[in-house]
Amino acid sequence: MPFQSTGCNPGIEETRKATWEWAESNGLVLSPTARKKMVRTRPELWISLIFPAASQQHLDLFCQWLFWAFLVDDEFDDGPAGRDPRMCEAAIDRLVTVLDGGPPRGAMERALVGLRARTYQDRSAHWVRQFRRDTVAWLWTYYSEAVERAAGQVPTRDDFVRHRRDSVAMQPFLDLHEITAGIDLPESARSLPGYIALRNAVTDHSGLCNDICSFEKEALLDYEHNAVRLIQRERGLSLQEAVDEAGAQLAATAERVRRAERELIEQIEAAGIHGQTRASLERCVQDYRGLVRGDFDYHARAERYTRPDLVEVDERDSLSRHFAA
Repeated sequence: MPFQSTGCNPGIEETRKATWEWAESNGLVLSPTARKKMVRTRPELWISLIFPAASQQHLDLFCQWLFWAFLVDDEFDDGPAGRDPRMCEAAIDRLVTVLDGGPPRGAMERALVGLRARTYQDRSAHWVRQFRRDTVAWLWTYYSEAVERAAGQVPTRDDFVRHRRDSVAMQPFLDLHEITAGIDLPESARSLPGYIALRNAVTDHSGLCNDICSFEKEALLDYEHNAVRLIQRERGLSLQEAVDEAGAQLAATAERVRRAERELIEQIEAAGIHGQTRASLERCVQDYRGLVRGDFDYHARAERYTRPDLVEVDERDSLSRHFAA
């Protein structure tokens, strides 16, 4: 890992308490099994490692988004909706409708209304469009996976890289970074090839790191949408050989981050970008390194990954009861 740690936000414990209180107040009551799983996941740790300088207000908000996202992820990865395309489609369509301002019905949707309102406050229209695009793209990846499962298909490694760029859900948190960094990139800056390449490299690193750490748990669930499993399948490797290859690809992806940084700086100069836009892009270059390192450190510390013993899925934990009126 070529990037130095930027530490952990000192507000981590306060954020942990605030997030569980938020979940309870929004009716997101977890069964003992689901609660144990979320405690082992430690969303407050990930948020505090990638946003070490965020204010307490922002840290709490971002952690609540992550808590909500983990509930969604566990339902579609482990629960029945992830294996029934029609159920999956209906659940995602409802969430997207609520994200776009539609009325909520269940607890998950009501929680989303509150998150949306607090997040969109004082943000520009183009930032909202970007965050909406990234969040919706993440949600619909669960549907594409459900359809492939039902069809008995698995993606190629190349197709999966593109899919994983949305499915890891890092892109919305790169958008949230702008809130805590006090920046709002114009469309022209978002269109720079170097900026796009930098975001993609950061996101690809997170997805591959997650797949390496999640492989054992996901193999027990016969979950094929994992880079290690696809490398093993396509190249006929042993498990250890596939893990080693994925590790080599992870190191290469970190180098892509560094290359994209250099290219972006050159493009800023070539485009004659100055003032606030230049400062904002330079802030992204500076902070994304710490974000990559924080994500890497989280996977080495959270029990969700360091102790991947399978927690049995209890049908009562299904989000269908949270979606219900």
